Amino acid sequence: MLLLLTVGCWLTTVHCTAQSLQTGADQTNLYLPTLAGKRVGMVVNHTSRIGKTHLVDSLVARGITIKTIFAPEHGFRGDATDGETISDGRDTRTGIRITSLYGDNRKPKPAQMDSLDVIIFDVQDVGTRFYTYISTMHYVMEACAETNKPLLVLDRPNPNGHYIDGPVLDPKFKSFVGMHPIPVVHGLTVGELARMINGEGWLAGSKTCPLTVIPVKSYTRKTPYVLPVPPSPNLPNQQAILLYPSICFFEGTTVSVGRGTDKQFQVIGSPYTQYGPFTFTPVDKPGAMNPPLEGKLCYGLDLSKITVSRQGLMLDYFFDFFNRATDKSKFFLPTNYIDRLAGTDQLRLQLLAGVSPKTIRKSWQTGLTTYKVMRKKYLLYPD
Repeated sequence: MLLLLTVGCWLTTVHCTAQSLQTGADQTNLYLPTLAGKRVGMVVNHTSRIGKTHLVDSLVARGITIKTIFAPEHGFRGDATDGETISDGRDTRTGIRITSLYGDNRKPKPAQMDSLDVIIFDVQDVGTRFYTYISTMHYVMEACAETNKPLLVLDRPNPNGHYIDGPVLDPKFKSFVGMHPIPVVHGLTVGELARMINGEGWLAGSKTCPLTVIPVKSYTRKTPYVLPVPPSPNLPNQQAILLYPSICFFEGTTVSVGRGTDKQFQVIGSPYTQYGPFTFTPVDKPGAMNPPLEGKLCYGLDLSKITVSRQGLMLDYFFDFFNRATDKSKFFLPTNYIDRLAGTDQLRLQLLAGVSPKTIRKSWQTGLTTYKVMRKKYLLYPD
């Protein structure tokens, strides 16, 4: 059963105040009664908060029985490096068992589900297809569908929810950084995406997860939303979060995005002077172990103070760096990781063939138009 609540500020551009906006987790009166007497599993991390208190601590204090914490990429405390394997363990504060969903075990096993009556998903997303929290949600939904266990999604705002852009994923390029045929910037909250995954039959065997969503109260996509907690180690502030959808394409190239600096996803550069006057040197540091181009002086651009467009992906930097590359055949990583990020090999092939940025963007439009029509069926908040 899907729970739909009235969402305030629907048809206005007036900013909702911090006091009026309530995340799904904030609205405890709407879901605590369903948890009473139940054995609860929680897919949560450091962003799962009610005010300044972690959701796990809040529920334990209210007498809810939490049997397992499932940890996504970056771990339960959100301090693990990108791509780092997360180990199982126990929460030092509550003693609750922590089961990793990043590494070899990306989907809760049937034996792990047997001891649970309901699963809660409450993780702050940033609205891009390649941010892996939504891939974790997909596998959790599959586990719930296969064991007929209800999933409760406590929704949160999407800081990049004000636009939709990028190529729609070609299923041939499905991976953990792109599991669904949606654009790079999909314009959905995790609750809306969960509805879409169910409604479009994207779970294994086209099964349906027993799903309930607690929507955000007083939320509108027109309202800029500043995340109260950095969602991962390399998205330290709002500027990085807003630049991330556009800058992440560089992760499939020989260009650094600032991992190993104090301006992650806010600087771009490479050890070649033609890329710009700004310099930085990535170093090994917590949350960025063994960063790309570690110890190498990089030349490029500082984007930490620019105004980020609210209209679409800012790919001029990507196209410009490609055009400045001395050997364009070596601009992309040999693994062609760019294809998984873009969800298609066409972006790479078009650039190598000299196709103009305008034509490249135009090639996305048919897929985007079809997606936008389909997306309307699953919205909890108006555009």
